[in-house]
Amino acid sequence: MPKLCYTRRPIIPEVHMPDYGEKIRAIIEESINTKHLLFQQMQEHISSCGLMLVEVIRNGGKILLCGNGGSAAEAQHLASELIGKLWRVERPAIPAIALTTDSSTLTSLSNDYGFENCFVRQIEGLGESGDVLVTITTSGKSPNIINAIRAAKNKNMKALGILGCDGGETIKLVDDYILVPSTKTPRIQESHHLISHILASIIEQELYGETG
Repeated sequence: MPKLCYTRRPIIPEVHMPDYGEKIRAIIEESINTKHLLFQQMQEHISSCGLMLVEVIRNGGKILLCGNGGSAAEAQHLASELIGKLWRVERPAIPAIALTTDSSTLTSLSNDYGFENCFVRQIEGLGESGDVLVTITTSGKSPNIINAIRAAKNKNMKALGILGCDGGETIKLVDDYILVPSTKTPRIQESHHLISHILASIIEQELYGETG
């Protein structure tokens, strides 16, 4: 039998682990401060946006949502909370569609019409008068978001923006908005996640009397 040969593993010197305590503290404090400012500056907007969504559902409309990257994930998150449930009490599903989930549709539309129009055709096909488009964007400058709002307006839909920074062009086009008072994408996205839960909670309470 051939003799097995084992290679000796090199001895890895012990590495001093850095202490990230200060960095962690700074990030958490910055996130908390952003949320405090969000409450102080946007409380009324959050309430009015939640009630806009409630009105759409009460009138038989549906909620379409879109975004890019992390905002696409947030669009899907909010849609899933509405189709499913935020709290444990059972209630009817709320009609919500994230336009960011169908890879075949997104890639074919981007290929045929350009990425800046990847949501437009979906809105043209799925949107109806009385529906609402929820756009989630940290900058408010994405061409496909701006074009989506214009397409929604052409369908006599309302438009709502969940934004950051200065809101970009988007803030000028939507019917109402929630603007996170930060220029840092991670802090904005953390607040967008919180806003999704607040909006879902308002909708559930108004429609089904559920509170959490």
